[in-house]
Amino acid sequence: MSRRPVWSARRLLAGGALVLAWCVLWGDVSAANLLSGLLVVLLLGRLRVGPAVAGPVRLVPLVQFAWFVLVDLVVSTGAVAREILTPTDSTEEAIIAVAVPASARRHLLLLLIAITVTPGTAVVDTDGERGTLYLHLLHCDRQAAVTAHIDRLAALAGAALPPPDPTREVPS
Repeated sequence: MSRRPVWSARRLLAGGALVLAWCVLWGDVSAANLLSGLLVVLLLGRLRVGPAVAGPVRLVPLVQFAWFVLVDLVVSTGAVAREILTPTDSTEEAIIAVAVPASARRHLLLLLIAITVTPGTAVVDTDGERGTLYLHLLHCDRQAAVTAHIDRLAALAGAALPPPDPTREVPS
């Protein structure tokens, strides 16, 4: 019987990302939030909630993904702040459907987190079977740019966390 490794690089990365997302959702990186997030990750790991985490982690594309999200966070925060501080309301809100490439559907949760933590765009619903994200935008005229942005995020996520090689034997 083959068992998946308890602490693979991919599982550590996923756990760290979940702890970070936990802190973002609480709005504070404190010792209590880090500890409670770690406890939730350990509990979920112990209960084997979610799919098996297997496959390589590619560091350079992962850093590129993180940088892309960080730059997006800074730029979108500035845009939303400018929108709030201007006396006129130039927003034309819309909810759009964006199809995620089939190759990136295994990274849907990572994409949801990366999109939702940046101001100005939020995921309001998903269709996992069709690979469709429904996004709330502040400016509907940015639909083409947002779609291209999601495609770039999906490509980086797929490059950073490719699926496991089916010809390679899983260590026991």
